[in-house]
Amino acid sequence: MYRLLVADDHPLFREAMVAVIARGLSGSETLEAASLAAALEVVAQHDDLDLALLDLGLPDAEGLSGLAQLRQAVPWLPVVIVSAEQHKHTILEALNLGAVGYIPKSTPRDTLLVALQQILAGQVYLPPDIMRTGSPPASPTAPLKHHPLTSLTDKQREVLAHMVKGESNKMIAYRLDIAETTVKTHVSAILRKLRVSSRVQAILLASERDDGIR
Repeated sequence: MYRLLVADDHPLFREAMVAVIARGLSGSETLEAASLAAALEVVAQHDDLDLALLDLGLPDAEGLSGLAQLRQAVPWLPVVIVSAEQHKHTILEALNLGAVGYIPKSTPRDTLLVALQQILAGQVYLPPDIMRTGSPPASPTAPLKHHPLTSLTDKQREVLAHMVKGESNKMIAYRLDIAETTVKTHVSAILRKLRVSSRVQAILLASERDDGIR
């Protein structure tokens, strides 16, 4: 079904991830790497990977440098960060470098599986409890009245606020009591009005002016 790479230097964590994937993504194959060098070797040998799960604590990569190197080497491969690091700034930096999601290692197994399914479906997963925390004050050089967010309708801002929390279209539909197809329509309109091409870019733009979508 899917072929995934788990890059983490802790054997027990890799074993746990393999078990979660085997249970929830039946028929999928999981490859493993204990270092960034090993991960790069795996992706060089397999051009049919669907997703890479990357730890930020690999012995041969410092912080987000591993993500940057992996994205540069194989820009076609979606990468999700799975890390014990839970600072919102780090999460946004990971998105800015091209990650398609961020999953804390403390995430319960059932939630982890939902996150993987969400990402493999082409959406973004972010830890809602962390993304709900406040952002730094908006830059005084970019008044909100001139910000692209002002072009959004109230409902579109509401949808965007839930996107920033890392919620899927299905969850947003449930919370707002609207059809999932309606959410998709709002998301498309949001991307168009914000002049961005992806959900990640919209989240980054909104996070810069978090005060403007509350």
